[in-house]
Amino acid sequence: MSFQSVEEAYERCEKEGVEFWKAIQLEDVSERDATEEDSWKQMKKMWQAMLDGIDAYEPELVSGSGLVGREGGQMETYRQKGDTLCGDYMGKVMTNALKMGCNNACMKRIVAAPTAGACGVLPAVLVTYYREYQVPEETMIKAMYVAAGIGQIIANRAYLAGASGGCQAEIGSGSGMAAAAITYVKGGTKEQIGHACAMALKNLMGLVCDPVGGLVEVPCVKRNVGGAVNALAAADMALAGIESQIPVDQVIDAMKEVGDKMDVSLKETGFGGVAATPKAAEVVERLNM
Repeated sequence: MSFQSVEEAYERCEKEGVEFWKAIQLEDVSERDATEEDSWKQMKKMWQAMLDGIDAYEPELVSGSGLVGREGGQMETYRQKGDTLCGDYMGKVMTNALKMGCNNACMKRIVAAPTAGACGVLPAVLVTYYREYQVPEETMIKAMYVAAGIGQIIANRAYLAGASGGCQAEIGSGSGMAAAAITYVKGGTKEQIGHACAMALKNLMGLVCDPVGGLVEVPCVKRNVGGAVNALAAADMALAGIESQIPVDQVIDAMKEVGDKMDVSLKETGFGGVAATPKAAEVVERLNM
């Protein structure tokens, strides 16, 4: 999946008369010298792992630090009361984002899409929609290709690691991938897929990576919720015909520029942002005792 730009992927779609997801699959097949069947099996395996990950959540399990773990269960209980500000569906999205983020902190199996710290965004968006609306599994696997292709392009042009580009490279990229994927599921054009990704990335541009105690827990788990909700908002805007005035490839380049300019303390070192607050210092002291 080695496209260097979204525009390049568009060009292959037009040249070969294929959908966006298929262009990504064909590139994967070419790059790995694999068959289309093998490529599909691998992507289906990733999809199943996302489904299994949400189901494996245990509401009473907490991370070794004691900082996170129960949030998914708390959100589920609150949602079931039927009084969420965001509505029941969005409550389910938020719940699943928290469950996966907690699973990562509790050393359960997750799909790093694009990273472990952002593992809740894509499944929260895709799995929730799949189970809510009984979408054919084939459609969701195609959406996974869309997400993977976008993620690879971001990796080629910018960053996916918080240590390199801040959390905009993790939650931001995950949100852009999810926005593109769900736009495809909803019948969006390849251009709308790009607009959705661009708007999601712009909304989170500049987001710093500031894990308390260097652990991928606080504020990381809850940021997965922000990334998932942002992805849905960006997708809805794109599907409404709203366009990003800045092309998606240029947005990705801008994200790289921002990441390069970001102070090192704000890139997963645990020395800036909320990681540098008095409360964070208390947490670190407790963990080191």
